[in-house]
Amino acid sequence: MTPKIALFASGSGSNVENIIRYFSGNKNFEFPLILSNKPDAFVHERAKMLGVPSFTFSRDDFAEGHKIVSFLKEYDINFIILAGFLLKISAPILETFPNKIINIHPALLPKFGGRGMYGHHVHQAVVEAGETQSGITIHYVNEQYDDGNVIFQAVCEVLPEDTPETIAEKVHALEYLHFPKVIESVVGNQLK
Repeated sequence: MTPKIALFASGSGSNVENIIRYFSGNKNFEFPLILSNKPDAFVHERAKMLGVPSFTFSRDDFAEGHKIVSFLKEYDINFIILAGFLLKISAPILETFPNKIINIHPALLPKFGGRGMYGHHVHQAVVEAGETQSGITIHYVNEQYDDGNVIFQAVCEVLPEDTPETIAEKVHALEYLHFPKVIESVVGNQLK
């Protein structure tokens, strides 16, 4: 069975683009759609460029969940990948896709996770805490922000002169390198 994977994004969609490009030409994985909670998110422009349909649903639709579940079922979706998606995943979606929703977080969880901890806010907190390391955490999604079982972590060094912007560059490099490979491994293993 070829897995059909939905990508959820709230922002620019650079990870979405990286994932789709990584799997281009690989007939063992399909990415039939991208969902967002923001109609003006740049991910929609990337979707057009990549030839993947993208759709916007309201915050209320995501919170209620049933409309999203019905929509995903129409497309026979098996897995959901959160790639810069900022909303909490509601119970109906979690129940329909148990252990089939994966998120990437731009820090080494359990540090610097939770509500409001995304993007620049995470990197700023890392600097303010005087951390010597940061990185990425790829994890399963549960009913709490950034709390599901960890699948994979990768570390980068934080130097005294680093700023939130330079940390973001290091973290993005780790995301682009590892996220598609982890998706390939996790989804592939679940379907064996």
